[in-house]
Amino acid sequence: MNLSLKQAQAAVQAAIEKSNELGLKMNIALVDAGANLTAFARMDGAWLGSVDIAMKKARTARYFDMNTGQIGELSQPGGSLFNIEHSNGGLITFPGGIPIKGADGEVIGAIGVSGSTVENDHTVAQAGVDAANQ
Repeated sequence: MNLSLKQAQAAVQAAIEKSNELGLKMNIALVDAGANLTAFARMDGAWLGSVDIAMKKARTARYFDMNTGQIGELSQPGGSLFNIEHSNGGLITFPGGIPIKGADGEVIGAIGVSGSTVENDHTVAQAGVDAANQ
C-alpha cells in the first residue's frame, strides 16, 4: 500500500492548520512508500532553508521507518548510528519527520516538517500523520 494523494493533501492541510494555530510558518513535505515526494507546501514567509530540511526529514523517516528524533538519539557520538546523517545524500536526524502507517501497520509514507523548534516541527508533523490516517 502507498500513501495516496488524498491522504497526503489531508496531512498537508492539517499541518497547515496546526501551524496557524501555533502561529508558525512551516514547510511540509509528504513522501510515499518509495520516499518519492507526493505533496509539499511552503507557508507564506516560511524559511527557504527549511524547504530541503522538511523533504529530508520525510525521506529519513521513510528510509528507516522511525521518527527522525529517534534516529538522532542513535546517531550521537558513540551511538550505533553515529554519522548516519552523511548517508543517502544527507539525512536529518532531529525531530520533525514521522513515518505514516496504513491500517495494516505497514509504512505507506512519511511526513517531514521544518520551520520552528524541533518540538513544534514534531507537533505539526503529528497533526499531519493523524489526518492522513483518518
